[in-house]
Amino acid sequence: MKVRQLSIFLENRVGRLAGVAQLLGEAGISIRALSVADTNDFGILRLLVDDIVKAEEHLRRNNVVCRINNVTVVAVDNRPGGLAKVLTVLNQAAVNIEYMYAVAESSNQRPLLVFRFTEGEAAVAALKKADIKIINEEQLFA
Repeated sequence: MKVRQLSIFLENRVGRLAGVAQLLGEAGISIRALSVADTNDFGILRLLVDDIVKAEEHLRRNNVVCRINNVTVVAVDNRPGGLAKVLTVLNQAAVNIEYMYAVAESSNQRPLLVFRFTEGEAAVAALKKADIKIINEEQLFA
């Protein structure tokens, strides 16, 4: 099960992140999760949003460089060792994690992690075999 993620390329300068947030807000787009990775010159803002097609179109109309790619969202047991279990399954399947980030949840829910893998199908198969819950877009925005 794949979830579509919006990756936005930003110059690393004051106001660029706020500008993207403002554009998405104006378009009525809700952000469910985000991650920012940066270098000296640019950053990559990764978002899970409730209407990815509308978000991409609105950003492109406003000259924001972005693209849609697929990630896997996994529900992690909310207990010590929950993350270790997921990472051990992936390690045993020899799956490389390109990056990961967490989704903010209330304290009574299972934490969600967003993964990008080099071998996505192998990762999903290993996670399913280990009975680790994978979340789809409908569940993410329910």
